[in-house]
Amino acid sequence: MIAMKALPKALPIAPRSAHRLWPLLALLAAGAVGPAQALRIKEVAAVQGVRSNQLTGYGLVVGLDGTGDQTTQMPYTTQALSNYLQQMGLSLPPGAASQLQPKNVAAVIVTAQLPAFAQPGQTMDVNVSSVGNARSLKGGTLVATPLRGADGEIYALAQGNVVVGGAGAAAGGSKVQINHLSAGRIPLGAQVEQAVPTPLNEGQSIRLQLNSMDFQTARRVAQAINAKLGQGLATALDGRTVQVQAPIDPDARVGFIADLEELPLESSAPAAKVVINARTGSVVLNQSVTLGPCAIAHGNLSITISQTPVISQPNPLSSGQTVLAQKSDISIRQEAGNVIQVPASPRLADVVKALNALGATPGDLLSILQAIQAAGALNAELEVI
Repeated sequence: MIAMKALPKALPIAPRSAHRLWPLLALLAAGAVGPAQALRIKEVAAVQGVRSNQLTGYGLVVGLDGTGDQTTQMPYTTQALSNYLQQMGLSLPPGAASQLQPKNVAAVIVTAQLPAFAQPGQTMDVNVSSVGNARSLKGGTLVATPLRGADGEIYALAQGNVVVGGAGAAAGGSKVQINHLSAGRIPLGAQVEQAVPTPLNEGQSIRLQLNSMDFQTARRVAQAINAKLGQGLATALDGRTVQVQAPIDPDARVGFIADLEELPLESSAPAAKVVINARTGSVVLNQSVTLGPCAIAHGNLSITISQTPVISQPNPLSSGQTVLAQKSDISIRQEAGNVIQVPASPRLADVVKALNALGATPGDLLSILQAIQAAGALNAELEVI
C-alpha cells in the first residue's frame, strides 16, 4: 500500500511540538502585557549623520595548503596575482600569467564597517569571503588590500591572517565539514587611512532620528527634552525626526548630547504587528496584537492508493496463458478537523491561547495567521521575512 498525503495531517489535539511552542509564546505574552518601562532616548533615537560607512575591496589570500582556486576556471585569480607581482617589481614573460597554477592562492572580497569618528591609525575588524572555487581559506594570509567607500576613495588598508571558524577533512572519497570554510575574519585586520567628515558640529541644531517611524514616540522625545533641558529646545518635525537646538561650542555640544541621550522616556505601545519568518517557521507577536471573533477549522486531506494483485485464468479450452495483473484502488478521505470558535481577544495572552488550542505547529501557524488576516479578524500588520 502506498500512502500519499496532499495536505498536512490534522491536529485535533496539541502535538508534542506544539507543547514546546506554548511555553515560548506564553513567555512572550507574559512579558508583553507588563507595565510600560522607562527607556532612555539613546535606545529609541540616534543623532542624524553619526553613522558607519561600508567599505569593500578585492584581494588575495595566500599560503593555503592546496585548497585555493583552480586557476584554469578562475582567470581573474591569475590576473590579480600577476598584477600584484608587477607592483612588487617582478615582471612575468608574455603569456606566463595564463600558465600560472598556484593552488595556494584564492581571490577574495574584503568587507568592513568604518565606524563614525574613526581616525587614521585606528584598527577595525574585516570579513574575508572567497569569490572563486577555493575549498578552504583556513591557514591563509590576506595580502595588503585597499578598502574603498562608495565614492571610490581608499579609507583603510587590510592585511593579516584569516581566522576561519570551520573545520573539514577528506579521505578516500569521504568528506566531513563543520561550519563554513570559504569565509573568515581578521580581528583588527584593517587600519584606517582616512577619516570621514561628520557634520556633528555644523549649524545651531542637531536632529535626532528615531529607529522606527512613530509619531507618538517623536512627540514624547520632544516633550522629554523640553521638560528637562528647557522649553522650546526640541521640535518634532515628523514621525521620525526631532530637531533640537544645541550649543555651538564643540565641547559643550558633546556634553549636551550626552545629557540628552540619558533622559528617561516612557515607551509607547507599538503598532500591532505579527512577524513571520517563512524559512524557520518563527512567529513573533507584539503586545498590541488582538483578534476579532472568528471560527477556525484545521483538517487534512489524505489520498490512499492501494494495489491488489489479480490473477487472470484462461479458458481451459483455449490456448491462453495465466496473466498476473494489478488492480489499483484510489480513495480520498477528508478528516474532520476541530472547528474552534475564537472570541474577540483584547490581550496577547488570549491570542496565544487561541492559537495553541488549534494544536498547530509553527509551520501551520504561518498559514493560519495569513488566513485570519485575510478574513479581517487579525487586528495587526502581518510581515513575512
